[in-house]
Amino acid sequence: MKKEVLAVVCGLSLVLAAGACKKKEEKPPVPQTGMPGQQQPMPPGHQAMMPKGETSIVVPDTVKGKWKGVVLVVEDKTTKKKEELTINVNSDMKVPNSNLKISVGEFLPDFKMDGLTLTSVSNEPNNPAAAINVSENGKQIFPAEQGKKWGWLYTKFPTVHPFDHPKYSISLKNGVKKG
Repeated sequence: MKKEVLAVVCGLSLVLAAGACKKKEEKPPVPQTGMPGQQQPMPPGHQAMMPKGETSIVVPDTVKGKWKGVVLVVEDKTTKKKEELTINVNSDMKVPNSNLKISVGEFLPDFKMDGLTLTSVSNEPNNPAAAINVSENGKQIFPAEQGKKWGWLYTKFPTVHPFDHPKYSISLKNGVKKG
């Protein structure tokens, strides 16, 4: 009987010791990428809870009327020729020697997305973003999503929702202040 109890105790001791020696599995941290003012990516296996509905652009009084336009850099990818175009806010311009027309909506110098609201947290160009619409031969090509009026270009994050075209690239250089 003593041998059986001793065997059970030894067996339990081994199981407990083995469990205590196992290194605790740690999940690697989720890299924090993305833009300031936007939600960080969800860990793998989690679904992002995007608010449903239409986004609205709110230009605060501290920003309203302070920016007259934007400078966009248009590059012909075949010739590698770059051209800077200054386009006024809420206006459009045909890209010379192309079938492209760029419409510029609002310019937000310190872009922030809060739920369905797109706004600027200050009038300082900390995170410049411009709402643009690009059409080719009269057909909207940016944003590519049907029914969406504006796509956004970001100075500091040009690869976030970039303009995608086989021949041209368009990027936001900066905003142009009034006066």
